[in-house]
Amino acid sequence: DTAGPTPPADCCRAWHGAATIAVFDTTLPGTMANLYSLIQAALHKRGSAIVVNTAAHDVSALQLDERVGRYAAALLSLGLRPGDRLAVQVEKSFDNLVLYLAALRIGAVYLPLNTAYQPAEVQYFLSDATPRVFVTTPSRQAELAQVVQVAGVDSLVTLGVQGDGTLAQLADRQQFSAPVAERAGDDLAVICYTSGTTGRSKGAMITHANLISNACSLIEIWRFSSKDVLLHALPLYHIHGLFVALHCALLSGARILLQPRFDARMVIDCLSQTTVMMGVPTFYTRLLTEPDFTRERVRNVRLFISGSAPLLDDTFHAFESRTGQRILERYGMTETGMITSNPLRGERRAGTVGMPLPQVAIRITDAQGNALPAGSAGVVEVRGPNVFQGYWNLPEKTAAEFRSDGFFITGDLGTIEADGYLKLIGRAKDLIISGGLNVYPKEIEAVLDALPGVIESAVFAIPHPDFGEAVAAAVTLQPNAHQTPENIIATLRTQLAAFKTPKRVYILDELPRNAMSKVQKALLRDRYRQEFTNG
Repeated sequence: DTAGPTPPADCCRAWHGAATIAVFDTTLPGTMANLYSLIQAALHKRGSAIVVNTAAHDVSALQLDERVGRYAAALLSLGLRPGDRLAVQVEKSFDNLVLYLAALRIGAVYLPLNTAYQPAEVQYFLSDATPRVFVTTPSRQAELAQVVQVAGVDSLVTLGVQGDGTLAQLADRQQFSAPVAERAGDDLAVICYTSGTTGRSKGAMITHANLISNACSLIEIWRFSSKDVLLHALPLYHIHGLFVALHCALLSGARILLQPRFDARMVIDCLSQTTVMMGVPTFYTRLLTEPDFTRERVRNVRLFISGSAPLLDDTFHAFESRTGQRILERYGMTETGMITSNPLRGERRAGTVGMPLPQVAIRITDAQGNALPAGSAGVVEVRGPNVFQGYWNLPEKTAAEFRSDGFFITGDLGTIEADGYLKLIGRAKDLIISGGLNVYPKEIEAVLDALPGVIESAVFAIPHPDFGEAVAAAVTLQPNAHQTPENIIATLRTQLAAFKTPKRVYILDELPRNAMSKVQKALLRDRYRQEFTNG
C-alpha cells in the first residue's frame, strides 16, 4: 500500500487553516467559501498542464477554467443568479463536468438527475425543487417540454455528449468569463435527491462548506497530489462521481481520465496510465471476470477505492489474490458525503468501512438515541462539517432525522469494533423482527454468500400471519451450480438459529438494483409480500 508523494493541495491546507471560520462562521462573505474559488486556484497553479483527458480532447487547467467561465456566463444570460436552482439530466461528458463547475462558479444550486429517470419522475423533481433552468439532452427535449411547462421552469436548454445543444451554442457565443460569485459557507451548492430505495426521494441540501470540508479530508487521508491520475468511469449525477472523484482530483491538481461509462475492456486499457481508480463493487467484480486483468496491468495503480454499495468479502480477497492490492472501502451517503474510510496506510479490513474522517464523529445508538458500547449493534449516527443542512422543503423530516446534539441519524445499522473500525450490518428499515426477535440481514447474507455456487444474496422481510415478519432470501448462482432453495435452507439450518433461517429462498437471474448498484430490497419485499398471506 503506497501513498502519494506529496501532502494535500495548497488550497486545502489554506482552507484547513481557516476551517473553524469556514465551517462554523458561515456568514463570512467573499469568494473564499465558494468551492469553485479553491478549484480555480488549483487550476491556475497547474497552468498549461493537462488536467482532463477524454477520447477527443486533452484539456489544460487554464483551458478548463476558461471553458467553465464561458458556461458560467451562458447561465447568467439565462437569468440564473446565486441561489437559483439549475436542474440537469444529461449524459456524462466533458461539457457535463464543465456545466457543474459553472454552476458552482456563479453560486447557482446544482441539481443532478439520474439519466434513467422517466418524465413522471422528472416532473416530481422539477416541481419540488422549482429550478429556474432545466438542461436535458437534445434527444429528450420534445419528450420533456410538457413536463418543464407543467413544473413552471423558466428555461429549457440542451447539452449533448459532443458539446452540442443549445446551451453549448450559447456558451460558445459568450465574450467573457463570468466571475466567481461570493458565497458563504452555509450557502447551498447542490441539492442531491436520495436514491429512493425505501421511499419517495428527498432533496438533500448540501453546502459549499460541506463539500470543501469533505474534499480536503479525503485529499489528506488518501494523499492525493498533482502526480496522480484518476480513472473516472462513474456517473456524474451521483455524489461518488460528482463529489468524491472530481473534487479530490481538481483540488489536488491530479489529471482525470474521463470515461463516458464503465466498460471493463476500456478500463483495463487505461490502467497503465492510472494511479487511482474509484468504483462501485460491480466494477471490480466485472474486472475480475477479464482474463487479462493482471498484476502487470495495475502496476502503476497505487489505490483502488470502492463505495456506494457493500463490497463482498469474496470480491475483496479475489481482487487481492489477482492484483496483490487490497481495495480501500469507504462509507458515505448523499446527506453526508464520506463518513469513514479504511486507512491508506494500515490494515484495510474486509467487511468494514474503516474509521471516521478528520473532524467527523460517529456513534452507535439504540432506537432512543442512547449511545451503545463497542461491539453492540445499533443505528449509526454522524456529526461533522460534512453533514448536510437538511431536506429541501421538509423541515419536519429534517428535525426528525437529527438528535438534539447535532448528530444525524443515518438509518444504517452497524457496530464499532474495539479498535474503531465501523462494520455495517444493514439498514434500519431492513431490520427484520420475526416473532419478536431482531434479525440482521447482513449476518445471514454473509453465510449465504459463502455457500458453494452462490454469487450474492439479499435477505429481506415478508409478512407472516404468525411471526409478523418472516425471513426470506433471494440469491444468484454461478452457472451449473447445484443448489436448490430446499438444500440452501437445509444447509443454513445447520449454521444459523432457527429464527434467522430463511423460510423462503428465491433463485433469481439477478438482484434488482438502482443506478448505483444498490440492491433494492423494497422491490423484493413487494414481489413476494403475499407468499404467506394468500391462504
